[in-house]
Amino acid sequence: MSIHLFSQIVFVICFVSVSYFLTKRVKHIYRNITLGRAWDIKGKRRERLNLLLLVAFGQKKMFKKPLVAFFHFLIYVGFLLINIEVLEIVIDGFLGTHRVFAPFLNNFYGIVITIFEFLGLGVLLSCVIFLCRRDIIKVKRLNQGELRGFPLLDAHIILLAEIILMMAIFIMNATDKILQTRAIDHYSHTGIFFVSSFFIPFFENMSTNVLLYIERISWLVHIIGVFAFTIYITYSKHLHIFISFINTYFSRIEPKGKIHNNALVTKEVVSFLGIPSPLEEMVQTNGKFGAKDVLDLTWKNLMDAYSCTECGRCTSVCPANITGKKLSPRKIMMDTRDRIEEVGILLDNGKNPTDDGKTLLHNFISKEEINACTTCNACTEICPINIDPLHIIVQLRQYVVMEESSAHPSWNSLFANIENNFAPWKFPPTDRFLWKDNA
Repeated sequence: MSIHLFSQIVFVICFVSVSYFLTKRVKHIYRNITLGRAWDIKGKRRERLNLLLLVAFGQKKMFKKPLVAFFHFLIYVGFLLINIEVLEIVIDGFLGTHRVFAPFLNNFYGIVITIFEFLGLGVLLSCVIFLCRRDIIKVKRLNQGELRGFPLLDAHIILLAEIILMMAIFIMNATDKILQTRAIDHYSHTGIFFVSSFFIPFFENMSTNVLLYIERISWLVHIIGVFAFTIYITYSKHLHIFISFINTYFSRIEPKGKIHNNALVTKEVVSFLGIPSPLEEMVQTNGKFGAKDVLDLTWKNLMDAYSCTECGRCTSVCPANITGKKLSPRKIMMDTRDRIEEVGILLDNGKNPTDDGKTLLHNFISKEEINACTTCNACTEICPINIDPLHIIVQLRQYVVMEESSAHPSWNSLFANIENNFAPWKFPPTDRFLWKDNA
């Protein structure tokens, strides 16, 4: 069996396996997100498309930190365009061909591959810089408590995997160029590959058979690495590579300071007053004031959780966190994702979502955390993909106050004043303008 036939067989087996597991995993994530309450998002398509183009595709909010944004943009563009070369590899894998696009592009093929190589070099350089930021410079928001364990390992796995994938491309192209000069079947002349040409001196004295094995192994390492990466990111924070585009499109259009009325409260009030119920407030509520577990949240909240990149920008600007309080908006999103994954596994095993005796509130997120929130919206403003941790915090806090009657003691007098005096202060409405007599 030739090395090319062997690599083709391995490719087909891997492709079929990855397709099966990826389909299964995508269905699992979609099912988990749709377990959330209904959240009606209608209209304003033009505004949503503008958000999608500027925030998701254009990385607009990333550039609030220009230097980091530049290197992230290199990885982002490299990821998008290098996948064109992956498409060629996939076609070659099925057909048993080698560089199937080369005959169609003729002399331009080498130029195209060189462009991809420069992008790959940019990706490699950016990954090295990001590793240095984590492990040498030790940027605070990338080394906080909620990142201990798998989140920290996950970030390193992805960065190292991307470095290995880029190196596989350079080695594959370098050995390919040498084989093109030795009149080997499949290896026709394709023009200069600029970046990988610097690797040629390391391999040019090797025998043809050794080069064939190195080239094919590099080809397999790259494509199998891409397949493995595709499966892995569905368990990783790097799921945002795909889902952040959808999440950005469905992000909130109204002013960030708007807090939606609780639908049950609205229903009771309008019923008491005898006026028609506003349709925009009549969303599914599951009969609860606020949210205690992930199934009480909306599908958009759960999509936010799966979209979170764990970059920590939200936590770095949170005034509560800056002043030493326990709240971390990033942790709120990570905890929500961890809990919906647990609920999904329970459902997969034919169990009830409450069988484990856990809830998002108390078991994952404490009252101390949500009470520290000032609802300033700094976290939602800074997020590169418009995630809204505040909406989850507000719903959890509503549950604590209205279902558990467990508001912070200092709040109870405020609530009583609003109820009795129609203002937070402890004096009647008739005395509200007495200050002018002393002005």
